[in-house]
Amino acid sequence: MIIKITARTTLAGLLKNPKSREILAKHNLPCLTCPLARSEIENLKLGQVCKMYNIDIEKLLKELNRVFKK
Repeated sequence: MIIKITARTTLAGLLKNPKSREILAKHNLPCLTCPLARSEIENLKLGQVCKMYNIDIEKLLKELNRVFKK
């Protein structure tokens, strides 16, 4: 099954996969270590977080989707 990651994908879904965790960390996504984010991780969307922290969403999505196509 191929999964398509979008800006609307929740962080909770992404954090279940170790490879996506590595990619998020590589892009300095601060929510991975933020205690406050852990309480809302089910509702946080990738696009929202990228916008808040000025992370290039297109570059991140491209890399994440490469992982999930395999």
